[in-house]
This record gives sequence, structure tokens and C-alpha cells, in this order.
Amino acid sequence: MNRPLPAASVAALVAADPARALPMLRQAILRDENDAPAYRLLGRALRALGRETEAVLAEDEAIRASVHDPELVAIARALIAGDLPMAEAGLRQRLREQPTDVAAIRMMAELAGRIGRYRDAEALLRRALELAPGFLAARANLAIVLYKQNRFADAVGELDAVLAAGGADAGNLNLRAAALGRTGDYEEARRIYADLTATFPAHARLWMSYGHILKTLGEQAQSVAAYRRALEIEPGLGEVWWSLANLKTWRFEDDDVAVMEAALSGKSLPEDDRLHLHFALGKALEDRGEAAPSFDHYAKGNRLRRDQLDYEPASASAQVDSVIATFTPEFVAARADAGHPSPEPIFILGLPRAGSTLIEQILSSHSQIEGTMELPDIPAMAMREAQAAGGHARDWPEALAAMPRDRLTDLGAEFLERTRIQRKSGKPFYIDKLPNNWAYLGFIAMILPNARIIDARRHPLDCCFSNFRQHFAKGQPFSYDLEHVGRYYADYVRAMSHYDRVQPGHVHRVIHERLLDHPETEVRWLLDYLGLPFEESCLEFHRNPRAVRTASSEQVRRPINRDGVGQWRPYEDWLEPLKAALGDLPATYAKV
Repeated sequence: MNRPLPAASVAALVAADPARALPMLRQAILRDENDAPAYRLLGRALRALGRETEAVLAEDEAIRASVHDPELVAIARALIAGDLPMAEAGLRQRLREQPTDVAAIRMMAELAGRIGRYRDAEALLRRALELAPGFLAARANLAIVLYKQNRFADAVGELDAVLAAGGADAGNLNLRAAALGRTGDYEEARRIYADLTATFPAHARLWMSYGHILKTLGEQAQSVAAYRRALEIEPGLGEVWWSLANLKTWRFEDDDVAVMEAALSGKSLPEDDRLHLHFALGKALEDRGEAAPSFDHYAKGNRLRRDQLDYEPASASAQVDSVIATFTPEFVAARADAGHPSPEPIFILGLPRAGSTLIEQILSSHSQIEGTMELPDIPAMAMREAQAAGGHARDWPEALAAMPRDRLTDLGAEFLERTRIQRKSGKPFYIDKLPNNWAYLGFIAMILPNARIIDARRHPLDCCFSNFRQHFAKGQPFSYDLEHVGRYYADYVRAMSHYDRVQPGHVHRVIHERLLDHPETEVRWLLDYLGLPFEESCLEFHRNPRAVRTASSEQVRRPINRDGVGQWRPYEDWLEPLKAALGDLPATYAKV
């Protein structure tokens, strides 16, 4: 009479008559307070009866009980040790036996995230939350996975739910501030970091993140103070030294150089700190006019970063070949009236460090144009469509060619919807200044045929060497080798020349050096292309208080100057690989 029913029978009873199942499940829990399957079934029964609060408590207890499960403990140890094959085998076996074990589902999601399969991780976490809506750790993990997919607004939404349910720990608040910084809600991000640094005053990386937001808001003195506080706590934190160097207008003192050199001499310094310190010292010595040791540090930092990445320059060349083969005059003419008709987006593209931030600052000083940031949406959408068609992420031209016309319209509408959160002012036009969008220009042209395209182009030696001197937070894997960056620039010019041939006049090119020499003339031509009247405020762009996230944030808060012109010249003796990759482009870049 008191013999427990088999688990399958209890599960069937929960589905058929949850009220009758409740006493059986409570008896099972009295026999074993760590019976996680019984707690899970109890939660399901209570939820079916509309007793939500009790259901959440039961589900929480199921998760707590899982901590005592020897199988899950062994799997967790394998995950911590990095033995992913063993962890995966254990989790698959576990989920075959207990498919509703939310703790195991969450661990499987963690495993998927470890190997970059974020969509799989998201699906698993959503399944865990379907089974246990109150599983706050899974919801927080979902926010991380969404953030890593560049879905920042969605991440904020999940974090808001976590915080509302009492999950206001420092990690969740830090992630929320980072996500808000990506949606343009800088003041709220600033408030969170101010609170976090007050609560955790000895946390160097929180001070660093606080410094990043203050820099974005144009508060340089406060930003430097935050960075300095981080370095007081952790003097060898290379990313903070590079953050100071990345202010561009900052100059290091002798004592700073000595501290950085001492940190570099440490045998146990992590590689990421080491490469950041090399980049920072390269900048410090460049400012002193010491080209040889400066280049040595730049070269060492780049070598460390290049060895961490798996970049093959031929991949960019192959994608340009594919674009040229696909986007023929006939292909473009056949889709002349396809895509979404909105004229609202303005794309500024080209290479990083080519002057795109200056153009954005000029245009966002106009009464009808809103500046946003470097938006990740176009590459994400193009790569998604390629993979959905069964190809590699770079095969988007083939996927685009096979699309029905209404799909092009839908994708244009999707871009407008995805970027709506970035629009704060209600102005009729807005900018996406992701430089890498040059590689997806054909995608943009087909889904948003009325969007305006601005090609920001800078002298190739200045532009490419500026990339080599820049450590990017993420992306731009071509920039850590002189030959690679030269080949990338050449591929970019080759692609843009092709678009000029098949869609003449569609792209407006701004040559950086001409803009510096004749700002009013170039700005008037640019606004004519956009169909907008000239406004004097565009020449007073440095007075614009808007937030700027890029490495040029401090430079565009000054009037136009030629400080960046010819910065490659002191390093000319070491630039032969770059020159060879560029060929005749230093002489022809403004003409092609």
C-alpha cells in the first residue's frame, strides 16, 4: 500500500489528476528530501492547479536537490575541468533518463555556449524556463546568451525579469549595464556602474567598465579617474592601460611607462594583459617620438593577438569574388523595385580608423539625422540567411540570389524593427556606422534600396597602420598583421569599385584628407547627396554632446585637424609587408 509508484506512473497521474498526485509526491519528498524528480513533478502539479507561488518553491527545491546528485556533481566537475566530451556524454545520458531535469538542461546550455553554439544554448534555456519559469539562474544565463548574440534589448528584458524576482546580484547588474551601453541607454548604465563601484570599491574591472561609459559620455576627466582607480587596485591590468592609451589625446607620464614595463617583466602575467600592455606602450613611446621601440611593442602585441585568432585573409578575397560574380548589372536590374522602400537608414562604411566617426559626428549634428553606433544587425542577418540556406556564413550572396522578392522586403522591415531601439530622438534619418558593412553592401542594397550609403575612405598607409596600432575589443581579425590588413584594404576597394560599376552613383565617397582640407565643401556635397539642406551646426560638430562609443570619441570632440595625417611615416622602415599588399593603392585610392 505504501510502496512508491514508478516515476512514469506518477508523471502520468500528474498530467491526468494533479490534485490526486500531490500527496504521493509529498510522501516521496518526506522519504528523501533530495529527490529532485519528485520536486519537479510537484512543481508541475501545483502549476497545473494554478498554485504558482508554491510551484516556484517546488521547482527551486528541485534545483537545490540536484546539487546533491552524484551524477550531476561529476558532470559539473568535468565542465569545470574543461572535459567537454565527458560532460556532454553524461548530460545526454541524464536527459535521456530524465528529460525534464532543468539543472541538466541548464548545464547542457552552458556546454553549448562554451563552444559558441549560442542558438542551441538559447533553445535549451528557454526549455528549462518553460519547465521551471522561476529558475532565475537559467534566466540570467539566457540573458548572457542573448548578449553574446548581439540581442542587447532582449538581454535587458530578461535581466529586468531576474532583477524583479530578486536576482539583483553584482553579475546581473554588471551585465545589464553592459547591455544598456549597447542599446544607447548610457545614463542608466552610468548609474548602475556608479552604484556597483560604491558597493564594490576594490573591484578593478568594475572601475574599468565605469570608465568606458564615462568616456562614451564625453566625461574624460572622470573616465581617467575611474581608470586610475582600477590601476591602483590592479596595476598589471593591461586592458585599463590600453583604455587610457585609447583615449588618443592622452599622454603617459614617465612613471606610467615604468609601471607598464615592470608589469610586462612579470613571468606570470596573463597573455591578454601582456598584449594590452604592448599596445599601450607602443602608444606611449610613439608620443615620445621613439619609433623603433614603439613599433617593437606594436608588433609584439599584434603577434600575440594574431596567434589567438583563426584569420585567413583569403576568406575576405573569396567573399569579394562571390559578390562580384553574383551582383551583375542584370542581377541588380532584376531586383530594382524589390526591398523595403524606407529611406531612413544612412550607412557609413569602409575600414575602421578611416574617419567614419568624424562623418557620423558631422551628420548627427544636423537637425534631421540621429547618430546611433556601430550596429551589428546587417552582418548578423546576412550570415543567418546564409546558414539557413545550408551554406557557410560568408555565402550570403548565394542565399540572397535564391530569395523570393517578398523576403527582401521582409528583411528590410526586420532591420528597421531591430534598430528601432537605437532611435531616441524621433529624427527622420539615422546612422548605422559599422565599418564592416562594406562587405555586406549588396545585401543592404537589395533589402533597403533607398538607404543612403557613404564610403569613408582614408589614405591606405595611414588607415592600415592605424588599424595595426589599434587593439579592438572584438572583431577586426585582419588588423593584427601588416600583410593581412593591406590585403583587406585592397579587397574592400575592389568590392566598392564593383558596386560603383553596377550601381553608379548609389554610393557617396568621402575621402578623409579632402574632408580635412575642405570641410565645408565636402559637407555640402555630402548633404546634397542625402537630399538635406546645409546647416552650420554640421561644421560645429565638436560641440555636439552626444555619446560616442568608438576609439575616435575624443578626437571628434575637437575641431577638424590634421594630427592623424602621415602617422605612418616614422614607421616606414617596417611597413614593407603592408606596402607590398597594397600595391599602387597609396597613389590611386582616391580615384578608384
